[in-house]
Order: sequence, then structure tokens, then C-alpha cells
Amino acid sequence: MSTATRERLPESSTIQQGPLRKPPTWKSPIIMGVLGVVALLAFGLASNAGDTSTFGMSTGAQRLQIPALVLPTRPAAIVLSVLCLVLAAVAAAAVRVKRPVPLAVPIGFAALWLLAFLVWSMAGEQVPLPGLLGGTLLLSVPLVFGALSGVLCERSGVINIAIEGQLLAGAFASALMASVTDSLWIGLVMAPVAGLLVAVLLAMFTIKYVVDQIIVGVVLNVLVVGLTGFLYGRVLVQNADVFNQPGTFSRIPIPGLIEIPVLGPALFNQTIIVYLMYVAVIVTQVALFRTKWGLRVRAVGEHPKAADTVGIKVNRIRVQNVLLGGVVAGFGGAFFTLGSVGAFGREMTAGQGFIALAAMIFGRWSPVGALFAALLFGFANQLQGTLGALGSPIPSEFMLMAPYLATIFAVAGVVGRVRAPAADGQPYTKA
Repeated sequence: MSTATRERLPESSTIQQGPLRKPPTWKSPIIMGVLGVVALLAFGLASNAGDTSTFGMSTGAQRLQIPALVLPTRPAAIVLSVLCLVLAAVAAAAVRVKRPVPLAVPIGFAALWLLAFLVWSMAGEQVPLPGLLGGTLLLSVPLVFGALSGVLCERSGVINIAIEGQLLAGAFASALMASVTDSLWIGLVMAPVAGLLVAVLLAMFTIKYVVDQIIVGVVLNVLVVGLTGFLYGRVLVQNADVFNQPGTFSRIPIPGLIEIPVLGPALFNQTIIVYLMYVAVIVTQVALFRTKWGLRVRAVGEHPKAADTVGIKVNRIRVQNVLLGGVVAGFGGAFFTLGSVGAFGREMTAGQGFIALAAMIFGRWSPVGALFAALLFGFANQLQGTLGALGSPIPSEFMLMAPYLATIFAVAGVVGRVRAPAADGQPYTKA
């Protein structure tokens, strides 16, 4: 590629700013406004006037102990609900002047709404805030890795529906190899290899043989579920002591940072897989938006024919990104076994790959946006255990639906109108 061409490419607003946005509509502000009113009426005004909600601010292991935060339930829920309505008004103001709703608005709205729900539901109880945040982070780890995989693939123009299969393959390979070799590190290395193998099939059929990307992704998911289920029943169950006892990584506290109030224990007392997630988000964000490689990837995802005319190997870039996405998703699979459960279970990913896709869309195909969206879904999931432990009167069946309801609301309305990269899902062949 010539120097002049390199200098011209960044001038394209489509490539530089990411996926083009459709003209804004009133759907997002209306949904946010309705949900804000529901929160104000149900969580704020309908709560008992004398109740309090208490958040523990420190763990027993921290040197600096902060007193618990005691909030009057009704005023706190009302304030959070009003803030939700303020963000709905901000979204409406943006739509009125025909500007896209900033990503921080729907994410902030969802976080405040869930907090209002939490304050209302834990009236008269106490919740350790560091534990709540730590649980949210752990539940978000596979979602973040899966969403990053989707970002890498779709930014180059390939839809990766096979994230679920890549997560499951990574979980199976990591548990099996760590058990056989008695080494967690070998298991961690084999997880991205398993994700890579699934990605090889995805790249071969979608890019080389130009098969429909959605169909290939669904088939690969079914293939991995069937294969891991068969091996689990025939090998792992019958010889669990040999093939399915990998153990888990120990937590690595970071001196100094772990003493940060509230956030320290949640962020800086984690396993190596969580720290790898931090690195993956930063590296992916910088690589996609601050390097020539990232510019080429986004050019291929937006206008492959134009990229080809200036010397960019379109299909080579796509293959590289699909394979890289498989590696990243494999690390997410390792978290299920080596970072959490300590053993492989049949279909243990439980649809997390599809929620990761929703996080990618909610995050508008941005690594940082996908991170916050995944944390939001993780928080919705964490509410199940938190409210269950508090003996909440809310039916457990409803709480089991919480992360999936959050996903539906996020993708269907609150996120606003955005679209994927222009060439997403479109195979490229030279004329």
C-alpha cells in the first residue's frame, strides 16, 4: 500500500468512527422513559418509608475498614429512578437534534435501573458490595472474551455465531489436558488451541467455500455440543479422577491495589485468567483503533472492494481475524473450568456465547463498550444469587430470567439504532 493511500484511508469517517448509525428514532428514549417511570413507581414510591438498604464497603482482609453504607430504601430508589429519567431525557434530546444516543447513556441507564431494583429488593438487608462486584466480574469474564471474539470477527466482516462452540471447546480442552498433565498452565494453553480449531472450520467454510456464515456458526455449535457431550459421557464421567479433575487457579492479590476501597478486592484479587481479560480488552481496543492493522481490519469490514483496490488482502485479513477470535474465545472457555468450577460439565456454557454476541451489539462493536455491556449482563446474573441468599420474595424463576431479559431489552430497544460494519456477513470474491 502506498504512503499516499495510507494517508487517505483515515479520512474516511465510516472506517474511523466505526459502524455507520441509522437515523435515530424515538424508540430508545421511549423505552428508557417507560422503564424509568416503572422504577420510580415500583421501586421508589411503592417501597416502605422506614426500610433501609445496607451495603458493606470493606472485606475483613483489608487494612482500611470503611463503615457500611446505610441508605433509606425509598429515597435512594427514587433518586436512582429520577437519574434514569434524566438519562432518558438526554437520549430524547439527542434524538431530537438527530444525533445518535451516546453509548454511555444506555449503559448508565441500565446500571442505574438495576441498582434501583437492587436497593428495593434488599430492603432491610445487608449486602457486601465488594462481594457483589467481585461476583459480577467473575460472571462477566467468559462474556467479555466471547464479545471480544465477536468484535474481532465482525469488524473484518465475518459473523461469528460459533462463539458458544468455541467457549465450550475451550472449557473441554482445558479441563481434559490440565487433568491428564496435572498442569493448569498446559490446560490454559490448550483452551485457545481448541477455540482455534473451531475457528479454522469457521474460516474455511465461510471464507474459502463461501457458505452462509450464520448456518456455519449454528452447525459448529451443534457439532461442538455433540462432540463434547459424547466424550464427556464416554470418557470423563467414567474416568473422572484421571480426565476431569483439573483444579482451579489460585487468586493472585496485587499488593497495594487490593487495598483500594470497594473496587480493590473485586478487581485486584483474581486469577490469571481475569488479568488476561484486562490485557485482552486493552490490547484489542488499541490495536483496532490506534494501529494501521486495525485501520485495515475496519476497512475490510466496511468496504472490502475499496480495501482490495489499495492492496489490502481482504480474505487474508478476515482469516486472520477469525482465527484470532477463536483464540480469544478459547481463553473464555478456560475460565469455566480452570477459573471457576474446577471440572467440565455437559453444555456448561449454557448459552453464554449468545449473550456475548448481545454484549458485542450493545457495546456497538467496540472492545471497551463490549466490556461494560458484559459487566452489565454479569450484574443481572449476579442478582440471582444475591437476592436468593437474602431470601427475596421475588420468585426464583423470574430471577433466572433476569440476564436474558436484560439481553432482550438491551438489544431490542435500549441500545438504540445501530448497525454492524457494512460488509458484515457478506463474503468477498474478486470479480
